[in-house]
Amino acid sequence: MPGDCIFTMAAGCVHLSGPLCSQVVASVDALLFDCDGVLWKGESPIPGAVQLINRLQERGKRVFFLTNNSTKSRQMYGEKLRGLGFEARPEQVFGTAPCAALYLRQEARLQGSVYLIGGAALRGELQAQGIACSGSGSGPEHTSGPMHDWAAEPLDPAVGAVLVGFDEHFTYMKLCRAARYLRNPACIFLATNTDTLLPLEGGGIPGTGCLVKAVEAAANRTAHVIGKPSTFMFECMVKEHGVDLNRTIMVGDRLDTDILMGSNCGLRTILTLTGVSTLEEVRAHQESDASDRHKLVPNYYVDSIADLLPALD
Repeated sequence: MPGDCIFTMAAGCVHLSGPLCSQVVASVDALLFDCDGVLWKGESPIPGAVQLINRLQERGKRVFFLTNNSTKSRQMYGEKLRGLGFEARPEQVFGTAPCAALYLRQEARLQGSVYLIGGAALRGELQAQGIACSGSGSGPEHTSGPMHDWAAEPLDPAVGAVLVGFDEHFTYMKLCRAARYLRNPACIFLATNTDTLLPLEGGGIPGTGCLVKAVEAAANRTAHVIGKPSTFMFECMVKEHGVDLNRTIMVGDRLDTDILMGSNCGLRTILTLTGVSTLEEVRAHQESDASDRHKLVPNYYVDSIADLLPALD
């Protein structure tokens, strides 16, 4: 069993159970949870996850949900959580869609519009911040006419940023237009996240990171990333709600996003084994001579977040 695995390396990744689990849960006031692979898989909650989240809040713990998924708004995530039985409000959710809109409005001080590679939820969050956008959806983005016309097609002079999120209607023409806008060094280049795998029931499909890499290669530029492992979503949460860094813990299933963001923010971290990352990957990071890889090692791990339930009895 994964819980019986013992590492020879010293630092981090302690199996969280028994009295230690009770001590850790008692030592925190706020818990940050990733969603996909941690609370649910597809449309099915992880066994025990609903009971844990609801009981934590009954015990006075503050719970927040941090997700790299840009296909849902805060409202949509709140509805999904409640539909699965979780006690949750939209204001507890911090996703890349609303945070990208906040970044463009509050941090980048965007004056123009956005060329968007993304879906309806991302477009809606931009519009909620008063930001006009073009390019999203299946729309008129097509590759008709001679190829040499594609490079000469007029661009919207109002566009001041290119934002790349998950887009099921991604096309070669969208790639061309994004790259052309980004030739202007003053054009902001933003990505919701760089996850290359979108985990689904029965397997996974290419994630937003694949689209981001395509645009980066075409534009010869690097996107500024909003989602985990960037600290920006956590900073948004702190600004809106305020939490004590020393009494907050991050819980996730991916080392390169959830755990690394926790490390970047100075938080303690818990890896759950119901999602993407494995203990074998943790071992490889622990044994590496590269110090940067040590930031991907969680402080603790559990087989499932349901393993935290006994600490609340």
